[in-house]
Amino acid sequence: MESPQPIIVIKRKGKHSGHHGGAWKVAYADFVTAMMALFIVLWLLNTSKQTQEAVGGYFKDPTGNSKKVGTNQMGSGENLLVSKTNMNELREQITKSLRHLTDFEKLKDHIDMTVTAEGLRIEMLESETGTFFDTGKPEPNANGRELLIMLAGQLKGLPNKIALEGHTDANPYSGTRNYGNWELSTDRSNAARRLMEENGLTGDQISEVRGYADRRLRNVKDPLDPSNRRISLIVQYLPQENPQAPAPEEKPAENLKNDGGQPSAPSIPAHE
Repeated sequence: MESPQPIIVIKRKGKHSGHHGGAWKVAYADFVTAMMALFIVLWLLNTSKQTQEAVGGYFKDPTGNSKKVGTNQMGSGENLLVSKTNMNELREQITKSLRHLTDFEKLKDHIDMTVTAEGLRIEMLESETGTFFDTGKPEPNANGRELLIMLAGQLKGLPNKIALEGHTDANPYSGTRNYGNWELSTDRSNAARRLMEENGLTGDQISEVRGYADRRLRNVKDPLDPSNRRISLIVQYLPQENPQAPAPEEKPAENLKNDGGQPSAPSIPAHE
């Protein structure tokens, strides 16, 4: 009987190709970098002018010492140059901050912000029972203090000057003798100045403290209307801006309900 022949298995080892060097990784990294740059540009095109200036200012001056651009967590006005071209942006930023007030729903119809030929006018309008100042009192109440402190935080650091005005209605002041609406309107605007300076505004930011009594009524058809009692805060345009340039179109009040002497305007919505 013949013995079976052994089975011979021949295994061939394949040869690996030469090392490619990882050049594809460099090309892929370049592609990802280009896509990231594209998305950043697209994002910037859809941001506000202030954000674009802030980003541009960072690349020109990363330390932020040579130019005052952008904002930080200290408030909208910090390092912000407010001019006729971007005063509306400041108004929008303050409008957003107003929604964080404790009694926003109660107060929203008593805060009016309007861009005028003088600058951004912020008015704190009184109600019949008193909203920001108790009746006949020169010092702000809790609501008035909260709003003024918030505004000080938003406006501190601005190069723009700020004027404060006090107004009353035509009802004669019934308090102390030799103390009337002239004194009350001036004392209220001065109290607002002190409180704001205690909470961030510098003394050289305040340009004027005015008291007009009942000489500049908001509702001239009803001199006794409570909305005539108000504090007005004006963020003024910079003096170097061309005085001959046309004044910006006056915007309607942000959230003033119609009290009979002024055109009605939409209220600030309770949610964004």
